[in-house]
Amino acid sequence: MQAPVSGVQYNRWDGGDQDGVSMSAASSPGEASGCERTWRWLCTGRLGTVLKVLGGLALFWAVFILGYVTGYYVHKCK
Repeated sequence: MQAPVSGVQYNRWDGGDQDGVSMSAASSPGEASGCERTWRWLCTGRLGTVLKVLGGLALFWAVFILGYVTGYYVHKCK
Protein backbone atom coordinates (compact mmCIF):
# COMPACT_ATOMS: atom_id res chain seq x y z
CA MET A 1 0.00 0.00 0.00
CA GLN A 2 1.46 3.36 -1.04
CA ALA A 3 0.78 6.76 0.40
CA PRO A 4 -1.09 9.18 -1.88
CA VAL A 5 1.15 11.40 -3.97
CA SER A 6 1.22 14.95 -2.71
CA GLY A 7 1.89 18.09 -4.71
CA VAL A 8 4.24 19.36 -1.98
CA GLN A 9 7.88 18.35 -1.99
CA TYR A 10 10.23 19.11 0.87
CA ASN A 11 13.99 18.85 0.74
CA ARG A 12 16.65 19.94 3.18
CA TRP A 13 19.91 21.33 1.84
CA ASP A 14 23.03 19.63 3.13
CA GLY A 15 24.84 21.72 5.72
CA GLY A 16 22.74 24.81 5.10
CA ASP A 17 20.18 26.67 7.10
CA GLN A 18 17.76 26.92 4.21
CA ASP A 19 14.92 24.52 3.61
CA GLY A 20 13.40 24.09 0.18
CA VAL A 21 9.68 23.60 -0.20
CA SER A 22 8.09 23.37 -3.63
CA MET A 23 4.41 23.05 -4.34
CA SER A 24 3.01 21.85 -7.63
CA ALA A 25 -0.51 21.45 -8.92
CA ALA A 26 -2.02 18.00 -8.76
CA SER A 27 -2.55 17.97 -12.50
CA SER A 28 -0.33 19.08 -15.33
CA PRO A 29 -1.11 22.34 -17.16
CA GLY A 30 -2.46 20.40 -20.12
CA GLU A 31 -5.11 18.81 -17.92
CA ALA A 32 -6.71 22.02 -16.65
CA SER A 33 -10.45 21.83 -16.16
CA GLY A 34 -12.88 24.12 -17.93
CA CYS A 35 -13.27 26.28 -14.83
CA GLU A 36 -9.52 26.73 -14.48
CA ARG A 37 -9.12 27.66 -18.14
CA THR A 38 -12.00 30.16 -17.89
CA TRP A 39 -10.54 31.65 -14.70
CA ARG A 40 -7.13 32.06 -16.34
CA TRP A 41 -8.71 33.65 -19.42
CA LEU A 42 -10.87 36.10 -17.41
CA CYS A 43 -8.56 36.93 -14.51
CA THR A 44 -5.09 37.28 -16.02
CA GLY A 45 -3.50 39.49 -18.62
CA ARG A 46 -5.00 42.61 -20.15
CA LEU A 47 -8.56 41.25 -20.09
CA GLY A 48 -8.24 40.45 -16.38
CA THR A 49 -7.04 43.98 -15.64
CA VAL A 50 -9.93 45.51 -17.59
CA LEU A 51 -12.47 43.28 -15.83
CA LYS A 52 -11.04 44.14 -12.40
CA VAL A 53 -11.22 47.88 -13.15
CA LEU A 54 -14.79 47.59 -14.44
CA GLY A 55 -15.76 45.48 -11.42
CA GLY A 56 -14.22 48.05 -9.08
CA LEU A 57 -16.12 50.89 -10.76
CA ALA A 58 -19.38 48.94 -10.62
CA LEU A 59 -18.82 48.20 -6.92
CA PHE A 60 -18.02 51.86 -6.25
CA TRP A 61 -21.24 53.06 -7.89
CA ALA A 62 -23.34 50.37 -6.18
CA VAL A 63 -22.03 51.44 -2.76
CA PHE A 64 -22.42 55.13 -3.67
CA ILE A 65 -26.06 54.69 -4.73
CA LEU A 66 -26.83 52.53 -1.70
CA GLY A 67 -25.33 55.19 0.58
CA TYR A 68 -27.21 57.97 -1.17
CA VAL A 69 -30.56 56.20 -0.87
CA THR A 70 -29.89 55.23 2.74
CA GLY A 71 -28.85 58.79 3.62
CA TYR A 72 -31.93 60.19 1.93
CA TYR A 73 -34.28 58.09 4.05
CA VAL A 74 -32.29 58.60 7.26
CA HIS A 75 -32.19 62.40 6.91
CA LYS A 76 -35.57 62.94 5.29
CA CYS A 77 -37.58 65.76 6.83
CA LYS A 78 -40.84 64.66 8.45
